Amino acid sequence: MDNAEIREYIKSLPTKPGVYQYWDDEGEILYIGKAKNLRNRVSSYFVNEQQLNGKTRVLVRKIGKITFTIV
Repeated sequence: MDNAEIREYIKSLPTKPGVYQYWDDEGEILYIGKAKNLRNRVSSYFVNEQQLNGKTRVLVRKIGKITFTIV
Protein backbone atom coordinates (compact mmCIF):
# COMPACT_ATOMS: atom_id res chain seq x y z
CA MET A 1 0.00 0.00 0.00
CA ASP A 2 1.31 3.45 -0.79
CA ASN A 3 0.45 6.52 1.28
CA ALA A 4 -2.49 7.48 -0.95
CA GLU A 5 -4.02 4.00 -0.58
CA ILE A 6 -3.45 4.07 3.16
CA ARG A 7 -5.15 7.46 3.48
CA GLU A 8 -8.18 6.14 1.57
CA TYR A 9 -8.26 3.02 3.74
CA ILE A 10 -8.17 5.14 6.92
CA LYS A 11 -11.31 6.98 5.78
CA SER A 12 -13.14 3.63 5.85
CA LEU A 13 -12.06 2.71 9.39
CA PRO A 14 -14.79 2.67 12.03
CA THR A 15 -14.86 5.23 14.84
CA LYS A 16 -15.33 2.42 17.37
CA PRO A 17 -12.77 1.19 19.92
CA GLY A 18 -10.39 -1.52 18.83
CA VAL A 19 -6.92 -2.84 18.21
CA TYR A 20 -4.90 -1.97 15.09
CA GLN A 21 -1.91 -3.74 13.56
CA TYR A 22 0.71 -2.32 11.21
CA TRP A 23 2.40 -4.85 8.90
CA ASP A 24 5.38 -4.47 6.58
CA ASP A 25 5.50 -5.68 2.97
CA GLU A 26 6.95 -9.05 4.02
CA GLY A 27 4.02 -9.79 6.33
CA GLU A 28 5.84 -9.07 9.59
CA ILE A 29 4.05 -7.20 12.37
CA LEU A 30 5.57 -3.77 12.94
CA TYR A 31 3.30 -2.42 15.66
CA ILE A 32 0.12 -3.24 17.58
CA GLY A 33 -1.87 -0.50 19.26
CA LYS A 34 -5.23 0.09 20.88
CA ALA A 35 -7.62 2.97 20.40
CA LYS A 36 -10.89 4.34 21.69
CA ASN A 37 -11.54 5.61 18.15
CA LEU A 38 -9.73 3.57 15.47
CA ARG A 39 -10.07 6.13 12.67
CA ASN A 40 -8.73 9.02 14.74
CA ARG A 41 -5.84 7.06 16.24
CA VAL A 42 -4.61 5.48 13.01
CA SER A 43 -4.94 8.75 11.08
CA SER A 44 -2.75 10.49 13.70
CA TYR A 45 0.24 8.58 12.27
CA PHE A 46 -0.34 10.04 8.80
CA VAL A 47 -0.12 13.75 9.54
CA ASN A 48 2.64 16.05 8.33
CA GLU A 49 5.84 14.01 8.66
CA GLN A 50 7.57 16.92 10.43
CA GLN A 51 5.12 16.54 13.34
CA LEU A 52 6.23 12.96 14.02
CA ASN A 53 9.23 11.93 16.09
CA GLY A 54 12.03 10.02 14.35
CA LYS A 55 10.95 6.56 15.52
CA THR A 56 7.38 7.07 14.33
CA ARG A 57 8.57 8.47 10.99
CA VAL A 58 10.55 5.28 10.33
CA LEU A 59 7.58 3.13 11.37
CA VAL A 60 5.17 4.94 9.03
CA ARG A 61 7.54 4.54 6.07
CA LYS A 62 7.62 0.76 6.58
CA ILE A 63 3.84 0.19 6.81
CA GLY A 64 2.55 -1.98 3.98
CA LYS A 65 -0.79 -3.04 5.43
CA ILE A 66 -3.12 -2.04 8.26
CA THR A 67 -5.58 -4.38 9.92
CA PHE A 68 -7.89 -3.88 12.88
CA THR A 69 -10.24 -5.65 15.27
CA ILE A 70 -13.21 -3.93 16.91
CA VAL A 71 -13.43 -4.72 20.62
